Amino acid sequence: MTTYKEIFGKYVKNYSSDPSNDAEGQVWYNTTSGTFKSQLNVPDAWATGGNLTTARFAFAGAGTQTAGLGFGGTNGTSDQSATEEYDGTSWGPGGNLGTTRRLLGGAGTQTAGLAFGGYTNIGQVPTTATEEYNGSTWAGGGSLNVSRFVLAGCGTQTSGLGFGGYTNPGGPINGPRNSTEEYDGSTWTTGGNLTTGRYALGGAGTQTAGLAFGGATYPPFTLKNNTEEYDGTAWAAGGNLNIARYALAGAGTQTAGLAFGGGPPAPAAISTEKYDGSTWTATTSMTTGRRYLAGAGTQTAGLAFGGNPGSDTGTNATEEFTGGALTVKTITTS
Repeated sequence: MTTYKEIFGKYVKNYSSDPSNDAEGQVWYNTTSGTFKSQLNVPDAWATGGNLTTARFAFAGAGTQTAGLGFGGTNGTSDQSATEEYDGTSWGPGGNLGTTRRLLGGAGTQTAGLAFGGYTNIGQVPTTATEEYNGSTWAGGGSLNVSRFVLAGCGTQTSGLGFGGYTNPGGPINGPRNSTEEYDGSTWTTGGNLTTGRYALGGAGTQTAGLAFGGATYPPFTLKNNTEEYDGTAWAAGGNLNIARYALAGAGTQTAGLAFGGGPPAPAAISTEKYDGSTWTATTSMTTGRRYLAGAGTQTAGLAFGGNPGSDTGTNATEEFTGGALTVKTITTS
């Protein structure tokens, strides 16, 4: 009879409790429970979550997978001021923004959110307006120094970061921005410039450890795959995305980032990549391809919601990302 050792090159070990450091595929016998167990790898996966109440795109997100926040945007006909809160299962209404807008930046949590910049129908120009959310209502905060839309954000309500974006078409400064601003809970101040000025980029991380990736430059229109890392003072080059794209969403941190969605259409619109602080790795794709979506959460518990799947009305679809991990499984025999 062939033994486990002869097949796999390892012995079946005995433990009184499950170990936390055994390699993938190692089998052991738990003497306490009287069962055989093994360490198996559970792959990354996207799963369907509860639908947004209002289908929309070009809006902002914040928070976590079980306490998410979505605000602003457009349904394709009119700009939105509505806010929605996610509890891990379903979306419910929150307080409306004071300034209705789309293509804005967002940061913070469900009970301490931050909304800034964006494009308003009033005058058809970008805004500098900032608002702070307390879990039920929005209140005015300090204005951005540079009005812009399709910018990225990260951090918290009292330590936020806004970067990139686009300025008013036809205005005195027209085009992608490389400027960065830091928020302290009341005032925006100038930070270090991005190396590559761009708009519709993704963002993640904190004010002192930020991550900027993807986006586009114009003219001419050029998709970007480059990543930059912020240390609280200056931006430095990081590893490139595998797929150049814009209008994507992000989550996580500078050393454990998540990028998903974007455009142009497939494969960018469904693809997901994970960042480890130096390299992006492709992983499981979303079910619903889309751009101008919102994101929240972490690399192991991400949230993607809304976006434009190719229609002018947007989508209300929500997906939850679970990062793969080694998991202990009981082996059953018959």
